[in-house]
Amino acid sequence: MKYVVYALAAVVAATAVLRRVWRARHGQRGGEPATGSPRRAGHRWTSAGFRERALLGDVGLVAGREIRERVRGRVFRVVSVLLMVVVAGAIVIPAVDTSSPTAQLVGLVPGPGAPPATLIEQVGHSQAIAVRVVDEADRAAAESALRSGRVDLVVDGAHTVLVDKPIDANDSSDKAELVHALAQDLALYSAYGADGLTLAQIAALSHISPFPVQSLVHGAGGAKSTKVEATSLIGVILIFVILTQYLTWTLMGVLEEKSSRVVEVLLATVRPIELLGGKLLGIGTVVMAQALLLVAEAIVVAKVVGSTLLHGTGPAVIVTTVIWLALGYAFYSWLYAAAGSLAQRQDQVQLLAIPLGVPMIFGYIVALTGASSGSPSGLVKVLAYLPPTAPFAMTTLVGFGAASWWQVALSAGESVVATVGVAVLAARVYRRAVLRTGTRVRLSEVLAGPPRTS
Repeated sequence: MKYVVYALAAVVAATAVLRRVWRARHGQRGGEPATGSPRRAGHRWTSAGFRERALLGDVGLVAGREIRERVRGRVFRVVSVLLMVVVAGAIVIPAVDTSSPTAQLVGLVPGPGAPPATLIEQVGHSQAIAVRVVDEADRAAAESALRSGRVDLVVDGAHTVLVDKPIDANDSSDKAELVHALAQDLALYSAYGADGLTLAQIAALSHISPFPVQSLVHGAGGAKSTKVEATSLIGVILIFVILTQYLTWTLMGVLEEKSSRVVEVLLATVRPIELLGGKLLGIGTVVMAQALLLVAEAIVVAKVVGSTLLHGTGPAVIVTTVIWLALGYAFYSWLYAAAGSLAQRQDQVQLLAIPLGVPMIFGYIVALTGASSGSPSGLVKVLAYLPPTAPFAMTTLVGFGAASWWQVALSAGESVVATVGVAVLAARVYRRAVLRTGTRVRLSEVLAGPPRTS
């Protein structure tokens, strides 16, 4: 888990530095767009590119232009390499970590037929798990020690193995393996330990049902394995970092085209809605390509180094993460594009970006906390059905298996409906504000009156 936290800090810090460098570089050029000078952009849009209609018409041509410009950018290449290095490091470092494992503390409550401490240690040795037995006065004291974390699990004299939270079926941690082994072996010991049975009789008892495993916290919403928590963290971090990067590009790209008058050249050939839709489609294509590349890299690296970090992570978890990345970008990209059309300078962009990013940051922090704690809170479950925060909260719920398919579909449907509404509003704002220059355009002005130019 600590490696994931280190990776998060590295990605966020590096992304912030690269974003500042990118802004400073373009700001020193007096607002010159990254896509080239107005003359060069006009040449591209009036040459053979417009005489040949793509599959999506003018929208497809705009999208192709955005894809080429973003992929050719130095910042895109640097950030892509950085993300790939971080993902590989988060998988490889835990796999090659040879530090000695922490011993599992087992509380032993005395009682009739209670197993000796040596037997518990032998069970741990058979599973290659270090075990240290701690004597407890009674069951109440053992439960208190379990709740406080002083011991990892308890074996009481009433033939029961106690854990603090439910053990998931996919949990492959040392604690889970030790619990299952103790439940089975202590049941055998209880059956033949004091009776002097023959080897044949002992073999016949090998199919006896294991001891019941009880938890102090009841219900199916208990903690998953540490590895499932890690994959939930990775999914949430991936969505946040990529959205932060590309939404900023969307906002700055619209502003640069407006401030340099390139947009006037482009709008002489295509309609505003086609220009905006193609721009968002092109950047969105780059977003998904980069995300799929990182997911494929994680799977391949985990397979090569034999990492168990992704163990228990089914295709549904991976597919859900990618889908919510797409839904999150689709929702926020329209808002950021509309905000870029309202601004005139980069300092105004910062003021517009802050309120737009608050819901995303809030959802990210809540989801990250839920994934790190091992159990999604009620707030995470509520945020999973709100379109601005659903990409982070629902990804966390799916990672823990706390959301069924219809709940995911319901949340996704809400996001799609909300995105359509946001797109209609953003297109109206963009159409009326992108050609207004001189002073900052207020949202109330573009919503109330027809477009005008200065």
